[in-house]
Amino acid sequence: MIRSPDIDRAVRFYQQMGMLFDRHSHGKGPEHFASDICGFVFEIYPQRDVNDVTTNTRIGFNVDDVNGVIDLLREIDAAIVTEPTDTEWGRRAVVKDLDGHTVELVTPVNREAKIVGEYRKTDRTGNTEDAK
Repeated sequence: MIRSPDIDRAVRFYQQMGMLFDRHSHGKGPEHFASDICGFVFEIYPQRDVNDVTTNTRIGFNVDDVNGVIDLLREIDAAIVTEPTDTEWGRRAVVKDLDGHTVELVTPVNREAKIVGEYRKTDRTGNTEDAK
């Protein structure tokens, strides 16, 4: 779970990486966004005050195509900290999300790069029929 002063803006960043989100609210808790991928839940909550920050947390995701994801993130002017490079773990890049969280992206060795091409055909909500 991360916190953001602008959860809608934060969701746009992670949608560029292919994540799909639903808006949630539990009981009297704040409205937030959640992405559930194969049982992994990633949530974005509103920042409660200036001291309620999670930007010191480093986040890491395995992706199918680091270069393709970096291209998508460039479209929204995300800060690229480390350009895609081959490492012992696979192709790797580091970016900052729009709130300043450090996000490490890795395409593991021998993983096929196929998702980004299909994702470009969607409207980034997962709906391919309405894609532009």
